[in-house]
Amino acid sequence: MTTVQVDPDPFTDALDEAICEGAEALFTAQRADGVFDYSEDNLTSTLGTVGALSALHYADPDGSADLIAAGAGWLRRTQNADGGWAMVPGLASEAGPTAVSSAVLHLVDPGGSADAVRDGQRWMSDFGGLDAIPHPEVVSWCRQYYGFVGWLAAEEMRRFPLEVALWPGLYRRLFDLRIPMAFALGLAQARHKPLTRFQQVLARLGEPNALKAIRQVYEHEGSTGAWCENAWVTGLVCTGLARAELAPDMVEAAVGWFRRTMHPDGWWQTGPLDAAWTMYAARGLSEAGYAEDPRLAASVDLFVRLQQHRPFLAFGCPPGYWGWAGTEGWPSTLETGEILSVLCRLPGAKQAPAIERGVDWLTRVQDTRGSWGLCVRNTKVANSGPCPMTTVQAVDALLDAGVPADDRRVRRALKWLAGVQLPDGAFESVWYRHHTMATAAVLETFARAGSADGETARRAKTWLTRARRPDGSWGDGHDAPATVEETGWAISGLLAAGADPADVRPGVAWLLEHRAPGGGWPAESVHEYVRFVSRYSNPAFTQGMALRALGRYRRAARGSDVGTEH
Repeated sequence: MTTVQVDPDPFTDALDEAICEGAEALFTAQRADGVFDYSEDNLTSTLGTVGALSALHYADPDGSADLIAAGAGWLRRTQNADGGWAMVPGLASEAGPTAVSSAVLHLVDPGGSADAVRDGQRWMSDFGGLDAIPHPEVVSWCRQYYGFVGWLAAEEMRRFPLEVALWPGLYRRLFDLRIPMAFALGLAQARHKPLTRFQQVLARLGEPNALKAIRQVYEHEGSTGAWCENAWVTGLVCTGLARAELAPDMVEAAVGWFRRTMHPDGWWQTGPLDAAWTMYAARGLSEAGYAEDPRLAASVDLFVRLQQHRPFLAFGCPPGYWGWAGTEGWPSTLETGEILSVLCRLPGAKQAPAIERGVDWLTRVQDTRGSWGLCVRNTKVANSGPCPMTTVQAVDALLDAGVPADDRRVRRALKWLAGVQLPDGAFESVWYRHHTMATAAVLETFARAGSADGETARRAKTWLTRARRPDGSWGDGHDAPATVEETGWAISGLLAAGADPADVRPGVAWLLEHRAPGGGWPAESVHEYVRFVSRYSNPAFTQGMALRALGRYRRAARGSDVGTEH
């Protein structure tokens, strides 16, 4: 018998090597408690520092003078050469961070920071001023800060109507996650903004309920002094309460939290993302053949532990959800959907009750129109209302949990998605950069639901194919620079929709060529902190998305599931 010698395929060898090295590099970020910790890459925050400085200025200017001086110094040191600031130092200047940074420096240190303030305001003038910011909510926050320092008259600042606090269903739909911040600033306005006599009466009527909603969030999180474990959010709430001279216990606790959490360099964080980092990492590893790796057992235990079993009263959310941080964080469809999908893909029975509760939560917060927002049902708030990508993440979780494709929850979601598809076939996203990742995610969901040949999926696939760059990679459209994140999600979506592996091989080759030394891939700022205004990177997402794409490609190319081969 003659033995035929088969030459090894260099591409296959490189693929296997990239998956192995990428997975091991990812595991190096895993803590003993199961968290894939990328805090060093995510927490430094211009907005968090601005929030802390304004709060301390109004709540404890003398006792916190050292913190204020340190924070102001950090802002001056991290100002870009063009005069602007970014949410994360070192990135290109952004209007929102620049507006509030220059204002808060003028507020807390008008003499020592005069040059920085002047340069920041010059950058804003060149940008077109506040009205050029493409997000009305961000304009509103910036106008608050401009009002603090006298750059706007009090009557020019947007009014936060306290009377809506009389109707919880209404204020949840109007403000969504902004409830604590909007109410705190509204309480301050009732003392400092010129109001008509009728508005004053309404404000007095709404004040007790507004304070109650703020306290509900505060107590849900353990009365630590923080809201959302986020210095920007806590800063807005504390600033409003301090200016209103209300809730001194919460104000004092916030000051203590700021003192405990200031980094020695003088900055404050945006907040930990323990669940978000870990779900992306675990999902990527599971799809790259590591589902049964014993190291992921700790992450399964983490997810089971992080699920919340109390309703989030201020937002009207039932129990059974996950947030992006710890065991007392704010509810999120995005994290709930992704974590459910991960738990369904990892072996073991201990997560079965958590999956059941998560499915129930998603069912109860689905909008009447069929979509999902971040957490509050039927809200239309621009930065957390109905979102195509959030919706498909919820649908995918239901499908992973065994909900059939012809289930009413799935059918209503697909109908809504078909109605919001853009004329060119693409889809938008609230929490990820437009439009590649959203279009790929929607395409995959339609394929999984048995509608890969329908009009919506066909148009999405056409857009995605046309958006591919000449070298096989993807960015945010054909002319945008390529990123690992968008390339990975596009490959995954096309393969899920039945694409021939040969069609996406150039994109896979691009991923192989762009590996970082030692394994893994470089992260880009493709996550929307505030839509259209401020972005950040998430290295766990980057690694997870690359591994997901490479794992899917390897299975498709080999024509069979590789299981736990690693």
